Amino acid sequence: MEEPTIQLAYALDTFYFLVSGALVMWMAAGFAMLEAGLVRAKNTAEILTKNVALFAISCIMYMLIGYGIMYPAGGNGVIPSINWSFMFMNATDDNTLKAITEAIAAKAANPEEAPDPSYYSGLSDFFFQVVFVATAMSIVSGAVAERMKLWAFLAFAVIMTGFIYPMQGYWKWGGGWLDGIGFNDFAGSGIVHLCGASAALAGVILLGARKGKYGKDGSINAIPGSNLPLATLGTFILWLGWFGFNGGSELKISDIGEANAVAAVFVNTNMAAAGGLVLALITARIMFGKADLTMALNGALAGLVAITAEPLTPSPIAATLIGGLGGVIVVFAIVTMDKLRIDDPVGAISVHGVVGMWGLIAVPLTNGDASFVAQFIGLFTILAWVFAASLLTWFLIKLAMGLRVSEEEEYEGVDIGECGLEAYPEFVKAG
Repeated sequence: MEEPTIQLAYALDTFYFLVSGALVMWMAAGFAMLEAGLVRAKNTAEILTKNVALFAISCIMYMLIGYGIMYPAGGNGVIPSINWSFMFMNATDDNTLKAITEAIAAKAANPEEAPDPSYYSGLSDFFFQVVFVATAMSIVSGAVAERMKLWAFLAFAVIMTGFIYPMQGYWKWGGGWLDGIGFNDFAGSGIVHLCGASAALAGVILLGARKGKYGKDGSINAIPGSNLPLATLGTFILWLGWFGFNGGSELKISDIGEANAVAAVFVNTNMAAAGGLVLALITARIMFGKADLTMALNGALAGLVAITAEPLTPSPIAATLIGGLGGVIVVFAIVTMDKLRIDDPVGAISVHGVVGMWGLIAVPLTNGDASFVAQFIGLFTILAWVFAASLLTWFLIKLAMGLRVSEEEEYEGVDIGECGLEAYPEFVKAG
């Protein structure tokens, strides 16, 4: 490649990375709106505070330590040799014209052994990666909504984003042992979504259900959200942001093959969401006799989670079916979680955890280079590591400051108890 071509490719791929990262950052707004719509009015300000605060904490912790763990200077595949230089900018960006030219020459001379050259700024890579961390943490906030102490949640966010998430991210995306055995997770059905859901499940088990959710006689009482238009808006924002989530994970767009691949990823991502929504809606109609909007919304998100592990190799019809099966699975998963008395106000564990597992298992159906053995190993590794590390972290936080607000604060709403204000002061009532 000539120098002007290299520079143009570098600028284009860096710009694409940054725009994709901005789209994923916008998913933070989607999670905030979705969760605010699915909780009761008296808990809205607190859930919004969690969402904006967790994003900021994720950025800081990933800068300080998480990025160095996930993409280290070295390591043995299990334990990384942490690179501390990023936060101080001591190391210059190695994606310079000279470095790229040398990498291209090395690849041409030894295509089997030499790594693919990077055509983008290292800082753009950090920005793209840090918004993924925030996405994983956002999954947790909805599952523990309406009864967890704000500062206990934020304390967990520090450990989750600085240590728990980056470790399992290193094992695959940082070149660790999961990558070595051939585990495939294109954009994070496991590394992001199953990770977040596993952390949420550990927290919910120690936290317990909301008051009034489950009766002593075994009954399950629905607790409707306060604002379904807001939840619907949040879903559409997440749907839009997912094009950056999956599309940006192609990492490159500056040649014909990569541009076509990005287009395929966009189409498959969209079709999976559509399939998930339609089949979740149909499943809910068959099971409940009604077109349940919340199941439809979660069906769209389930379709997106399902296709995230491999959005490139399926045909559009296959992507629709993969997402559609995710939509069916999520309806049954949400019902099952309630039967198990696992109280998840927004269905996050079902959407991101159960369907995240389906997404990982589905990869070999369309990707001939993937194996079911490697996928199951990766699935159980992520689930076991994140659940165990999170359970220990939640338990220590519980000992130190407690996890749950008082019964009186829960009755009045955590907006007043935790934030000292109400999102809807003219309308909110305790109940």
